[in-house]
Amino acid sequence: MGMTAVLSRAACFIGVILLGYGLRRIGFFKEEDFHVLSKIVLKITLPAAIVFSFADKEIDVSMLVLSLLGLGAGLIYIGIGFLMNTRASGDQKAFGILNLSGYNIGNFTLPFVQSFLGPAGVVVTSLFDTGNAVVCLGGAYSAAAMAKGEGKGMPAAQILKTLAKSVPFDTYMIMTVLCLLGIRLPSQAVSFAGIIADGNAFMAMLMIGVGFKLSGDKSQLGAMAKILGIRYGVAAVLSCVFYFLLPLPLEYRQTLAILVFAPVASAAPAFTGDLKGDIGLSSAVNSMSILISICCIVGAIAVVL
Repeated sequence: MGMTAVLSRAACFIGVILLGYGLRRIGFFKEEDFHVLSKIVLKITLPAAIVFSFADKEIDVSMLVLSLLGLGAGLIYIGIGFLMNTRASGDQKAFGILNLSGYNIGNFTLPFVQSFLGPAGVVVTSLFDTGNAVVCLGGAYSAAAMAKGEGKGMPAAQILKTLAKSVPFDTYMIMTVLCLLGIRLPSQAVSFAGIIADGNAFMAMLMIGVGFKLSGDKSQLGAMAKILGIRYGVAAVLSCVFYFLLPLPLEYRQTLAILVFAPVASAAPAFTGDLKGDIGLSSAVNSMSILISICCIVGAIAVVL
């Protein structure tokens, strides 16, 4: 794919984000509408995109290593978040862990992959995100709570319960098992999922635009720059390692090289609030990471495709 085509399609994505942001600013959308859009994406269009992309795909057990890569990348960030705050307070350690680790893949990166790399890229993304979900939906929170000194954090049973309530995660697991067993869904179900899946990229980008906000204090720019600088510095290293060094097919390596530039997990501000951390700074880091990720992902796509 040529650079012009990449930039053109990426500009369309950015345009939809700006549309959502603009519509919220003029009052067409209210702040609480973000949660409605989020439910539509997480419980309808994203699962449909996963189902459609897995249809007629064959998955070998060896491909499950992609889930381990997603989990491993998250654990690396958890470790860095702890180490960079070794001499800091428990609150700072917890904040670093929560706001460095995890990837916002389903809501943000998957539409890019869906558009540029097609169904094969979505399968790789889904398997990677299965491991990532363990970090995003409980693992990072548990580590942050322990770093802060609040008991043992979220117990394993609670993490599993949280994962079980995640519709995208459940869809990942069900479709992976079906593909491993060679079971195919009826063509009518796949066609139905395909119609809904076509709207996933638009809905996800619109949702991001409606929810976008920078609420951190200007005095916190240094902390934000430190977190994001480390986050994307590590992402650049992981992207090169995944693309140049892993003994995997080219389309797998292309997808992985893009995935590591995903924004910070969307659940980070909520978990930060649960641990009585700085929600404003967390929201600012989250929103700023979206802007940076757009640039990085577009650049990565232009290089690897």
